[in-house]
Amino acid sequence: MDEVRPSEQMRKLGVVQVGAPILGESTRPFDLPAERDAAERVVENLFASMERIAQAHTFAKGMGIAAPQIGIARAAAVVQPAESDASAVVLLNPRVTDVSEETDEQYEGCLSFFDVRGQVPRPLRITVETTSLDGATVTTVYQRGQARLVQHEIDHLDGLLYTDRMRSGVLPIRVEEYRQTGRDWAYES
Repeated sequence: MDEVRPSEQMRKLGVVQVGAPILGESTRPFDLPAERDAAERVVENLFASMERIAQAHTFAKGMGIAAPQIGIARAAAVVQPAESDASAVVLLNPRVTDVSEETDEQYEGCLSFFDVRGQVPRPLRITVETTSLDGATVTTVYQRGQARLVQHEIDHLDGLLYTDRMRSGVLPIRVEEYRQTGRDWAYES
């Protein structure tokens, strides 16, 4: 019996796969608080999708999913950090407003093309503005692994994939060649 490819497994779990037009398009922001009910429904759908996916695959580095990955072209994403005691992050209308000059390059994967991993340079610290359900602007600073996860999901909302962020000439590697499965990203102390 043939083993199911990781990308096919994600497709069966309802994750939109690379090549779908929605993954290359910018999303529409929510008008909050007027669209509070719509935003809550999208976030509920994202959490339900994340739960199904987490039952099928372990994510040692944490995981996230953006609305376009479940076929919804709205500016919403959720991130579950790697730390088991960390609360999930809800991103509504997120916008990166500041980044550190200090960067690093780590492997990332994507639910929308789960057969490969790629080394992606990203800032180690970012400041993000989001909109709360009541319409207030919330500013949060994310660092290291959590910053990487949040940036990855915000990119999805802007129609970008992590391969768009990889250095020129660097290509993703097949998941079978990737040897960091089950380990968190490594950062210097």
